[in-house]
Amino acid sequence: MGSAVAVVTDSTAYLPPGLAERHGLTVVPLQISLGGAMRDEGDISGDEAVRALRDRRPVRTSRPSPGRFAQAYESAAEAGADAVVSVHLSAAMSGTLAAARLAAADAPVPVSVVDSGTIGMGLGLAALSAAAAAMAGGDAETVARAAARRAGMSRSLLYVDTLEHLRRGGRIGAAGALFGSALMVKPLLDIAGGRIVPLEKVRTSARALARLEEIAVEQAGSRRVDLGVQHLAAASRADALAARLRDRIPHVEDVYVGEVGPVIGAHVGPGMLGVVIAPQL
Repeated sequence: MGSAVAVVTDSTAYLPPGLAERHGLTVVPLQISLGGAMRDEGDISGDEAVRALRDRRPVRTSRPSPGRFAQAYESAAEAGADAVVSVHLSAAMSGTLAAARLAAADAPVPVSVVDSGTIGMGLGLAALSAAAAAMAGGDAETVARAAARRAGMSRSLLYVDTLEHLRRGGRIGAAGALFGSALMVKPLLDIAGGRIVPLEKVRTSARALARLEEIAVEQAGSRRVDLGVQHLAAASRADALAARLRDRIPHVEDVYVGEVGPVIGAHVGPGMLGVVIAPQL
């Protein structure tokens, strides 16, 4: 018999293939258009998105409809769940959380909606913590607290080749004020307060990647941590960075390496490299 609490997340969690299924997570897809009709994120490959960005075709993204969340909550109830914990990307970055809350109001079982305050594997690892708490028999409050605590303890760092995509998509936030028109710098960004914010600016990509690694090692310290290394069209750099971090951080548990999907890819652009440092609960 499964857990009495079902856990739902969204496609921007970007967990490696099969991991969500093994942990009983339901994933609701965001929507994306590469110059045509809106499609589920999972129906568009990263390669397609990269080609569209490089060809400067219009790329639009959208939250899931409340109806998609309603279907997920109804399915969970039909499968025997007596409560749902729904863990999603930052409300400051997307209307996804608002759509989940609209659906939760009419769900057949109680639904706790958790704003992770982050995105990508920071969200994914928070959802996995929720799933683990659910499988351990935790009630909805315990499961939601596990997700929120893991997300709050985690740090997400980003390197992008250019700020152009973030600026074009309106996701650059305070970073725009800091970097202004100096778009030739190689920016390091952070996720804080649910938003993408500036961390440092570095003049070359080699120095930026070295600094990204240093900050990740400093953030991990001597704690037991899981790591997420994310990229867009930069698989070899991601693999190399993951290997170096595993060697340099003394108490690494799991290391997940993967490519972000087209929804986030549309805003960060090819060449993005990110690290999530997630201390274990």
